[in-house]
Amino acid sequence: MIEADYLVVGAGAAGMAFTDALIDHADVHVALVDRRHSVGGHWLDAYPFVQLHQASSFYGVASTVLGGGRIQQRGPEAGLSERATVSEICAYYGQVLTDRMVGTGRVEFFPGTEYAGDRQVVSRISGQRFEVPEHCRIVDARYLSPDIPAHTPPPFDVGGGARVIPVNELPRLEEAPQEYVVVGSGKTATDANVWLLTRGVDPDRICWVRPRDPWMLNRAVVQPDPAVFLGMAADMMQAAAEGSTLDDVFLRLEGAGVMIRIDPTVTPTMARAPTLGQWELERLRSIERVVRLGHVRRVDPGRLTLDRGTVDLAADAVVVHCAASGLRNPPLLPVWTPESITVQPVRAGFPCFGAAVTGYVEATRTDDAEKNRLCPPSRFGNTLADWAKMNVRGTRATSSFGAEPDIKAWADSVAINPARVPPALSDSPEVVAALTRLRTHAPAGVARLAALTGIDGQDAVG
Repeated sequence: MIEADYLVVGAGAAGMAFTDALIDHADVHVALVDRRHSVGGHWLDAYPFVQLHQASSFYGVASTVLGGGRIQQRGPEAGLSERATVSEICAYYGQVLTDRMVGTGRVEFFPGTEYAGDRQVVSRISGQRFEVPEHCRIVDARYLSPDIPAHTPPPFDVGGGARVIPVNELPRLEEAPQEYVVVGSGKTATDANVWLLTRGVDPDRICWVRPRDPWMLNRAVVQPDPAVFLGMAADMMQAAAEGSTLDDVFLRLEGAGVMIRIDPTVTPTMARAPTLGQWELERLRSIERVVRLGHVRRVDPGRLTLDRGTVDLAADAVVVHCAASGLRNPPLLPVWTPESITVQPVRAGFPCFGAAVTGYVEATRTDDAEKNRLCPPSRFGNTLADWAKMNVRGTRATSSFGAEPDIKAWADSVAINPARVPPALSDSPEVVAALTRLRTHAPAGVARLAALTGIDGQDAVG
């Protein structure tokens, strides 16, 4: 028997942020389990050259700032907030586990362990089975666990002799091929292309199979400075309020310097909206061989077969699989039910803050109906409509929990809240101006996005 008040299943970003906020505000004992060997979730299996696409301080747990809030002093992003590497992220989570969790005696960690249901967990190493008591609340922090290329087979057939590798294997190649074929439209594919280009690969040796073009956020306006971030949010809501269609909203955001598209002649249909630096955009635009014939169906030596045609490749071409789905988009569930707590986003983007809010609310409230009112779930974006719905739900949820004085005071004190206004900056003219613009445009912007997507008449929480 494990004596615990909470069994948190999943020690990735969501599970760690929830647990950190919970134990910081409630006198409870947590059993934290994960099938991997340590904490950090998918970061333990990420490709070696990956970095956060957002500021480090927006990621991690509420009690401990990742990267210490440092600003980059040199390089193409000098003046912007630091973005942690995969090794820094894994080390950070290990330190949080040791110092903030296990070290306090409030958390017991069970690595290499699966939740078997019915309040039981089983070790994948020893086979030993554990049980938690009836009063222990089950917390599912795996609901949105991402699918990554390292663990997801390519979504296409591979003929004999074809060279197909997951993006993780790219730095381990021992001999340069005549051609690299990067398959995917999202952040992983852009990372792979930028990595190749920064290591001297000629753009003419890269073929980018991009089934859909993506909208991305300009990294320069997604920064911890509240005047910058709130100004970006105000621009977003103004564009939403004035847009006639979703395409028009995104084009207005592009004009305002918020959104970026790689090819200015193509209107994107994908809107997961990771951030992108201007220096990365310039490099990506140097790749001229972009294939838009739908999804890859088969790879053979010297040939790709796609939905709408075939493409000839170099005989020794290396096809880089970046086509895993990433963050999943399952049905919305109430966060709190009698059976469990299912951690989901409760604002637009920034999942670590959403998980921390959930942990704080669990620690400070007793009624599940009230908790669900304060933290209605959201989803991550994929299409333009998904992005719009995410912002409608997220803005409404932020208004809900932000109306509670204690939650607002706590949220303004933690760096992982991208919209925080520290007390020392509350009277800053730039911050006041950004907040005024945001409050002016938000009601009409949210209403317009809701009307464009029909969100109020469908897609209810299950």
